[in-house]
Amino acid sequence: MSASRSDILAALSRIALPAGGDPVSRDLVRALGITEGGVVSFVLEAADAAEGRALEALRPEIEAALAQVPGVTRVSVVTTAAAPAAPAAAAAPAGKAAGPRIGGHPKPAPAQPVPGVARILAVASGKGGVGKSTVSANLAVALARQGRRVALLDADIHGPSQPMMMGVNRRPASPDGETLEPVEAHGVAMMSLGLMLDPDAAVIWRGPMLMGAMQQMMFQVNWGERDVMIIDLPPGTGDVQLSMAQKTRVDGALVVSTPQDVALIDARRAIDMFARLRVPVLGLIENMSVFVCPHCGGESHPFGHGGVAAEAQKMGVPLLAEVPLALEVRTAGDAGRPIAADEGPIAEAYAALARGLIAGGMA
Repeated sequence: MSASRSDILAALSRIALPAGGDPVSRDLVRALGITEGGVVSFVLEAADAAEGRALEALRPEIEAALAQVPGVTRVSVVTTAAAPAAPAAAAAPAGKAAGPRIGGHPKPAPAQPVPGVARILAVASGKGGVGKSTVSANLAVALARQGRRVALLDADIHGPSQPMMMGVNRRPASPDGETLEPVEAHGVAMMSLGLMLDPDAAVIWRGPMLMGAMQQMMFQVNWGERDVMIIDLPPGTGDVQLSMAQKTRVDGALVVSTPQDVALIDARRAIDMFARLRVPVLGLIENMSVFVCPHCGGESHPFGHGGVAAEAQKMGVPLLAEVPLALEVRTAGDAGRPIAADEGPIAEAYAALARGLIAGGMA
């Protein structure tokens, strides 16, 4: 039987804070969740950086105390402090700095270019599940195969998937403790919050934390000289998209959708968002356009067909690509080798998309 909310709050109320009181009486506990399996997660929201550092120092004691509560199997605590996290320090090689803690509040700064990056392309979708991250990874690899120097930034903070898709799981190095070195995979320099956190832990962050993480991953990473950066945005029209547009110049957006009407409704919202943010929409990509049966060779359209092409024509933007739905796309992504890294009709679809962007001077 899992612990109850009252059990957890009772245990937290017995934790004395250096400034007096406890996390419950000081109203510092946010987003408390308890799964049926006994996993407890919550945020300790500090009033300022000094209190945040004090909470971070107490985190091992808090986790140990909660682990003693009957029914608790695991504890995950996140603080909003801009102090180095204990797991990050432990993960750093001996004699080297642990690196910056990703996720602090953003620092006031005007919009500026990402150092060393010539062009920035955002890959977006109005809703989840349409293959936006798959398109981002494969487009990055396709561009790299055609000689471009490519950066891939996984900005889907709550659901980072690029580490799995690109086949990397090592923590980025930080030679000076302030900046991070991107991880190289398939000829692409990649950065993702998923490389720095427990892959099973939820990221329970509000808007300022998300915007801070976005700012850090753009400007505190040594990207080197890159022809183009592909930003894999989260679905929707929220804080990360706004932060991206406010902090740097984005040269263009590619909106991914499947052909069915419910996805196209959200794709229109994404296009409207970019218009409001003054980001040019380079065109639409129809993903899962057609399914070819590997046994009989027959074609079917489980999500409909042609909807994205019709929408592109209606909105006056190009249809950049029609990417088929195929089992090998999923297996390649799960294996950490994007299908664009090999040969075949789907790889060619991404190669054609890359060639078009290069010919248009956008990559």
